[in-house]
Amino acid sequence: MNKERKYDLIITVLNRGFADTAVEAAKQAGAQGGTIFYARGTGIHEVERFFGVTIQPEKEVIFNLVKHELTKEIMQSIVEKAGLNTPGRGLSFAVPVEEALGIAHDLNGLGDTI
Repeated sequence: MNKERKYDLIITVLNRGFADTAVEAAKQAGAQGGTIFYARGTGIHEVERFFGVTIQPEKEVIFNLVKHELTKEIMQSIVEKAGLNTPGRGLSFAVPVEEALGIAHDLNGLGDTI
C-alpha cells in the first residue's frame, strides 16, 4: 500500500527565550501552532562554567505538526526569523509522520488547515 505522506513533524531546538519567535515564524508560514517543551542541553559546546560550577544551558524544544507540502517553507521561516543561521543558536529538522490521529479540524473536512 503506497500512501502519500500527509504530515511532517518539525522539531526545533533553541536556546531558552527564542521559542516565541520561532512559533510566530512558523505560524506566519502556515503552521497552526506548536507545542513547547523545556529541556537542558548536554552537548560538549553547551557546558559553561560559572564560579567553578558547571551549568547546562536551558533549551526550548518546539514540535510543529504540519502538512507535508508546507514543511520547507515553515522551516525556512523559522531559520530566518529565529536566527538559526547563527552558530550555537539552535537547529530545526523534520521527520515524516505516517499516521496522525486526533486532528479534529482536519478530519472534519477543513482540509486546508491542521
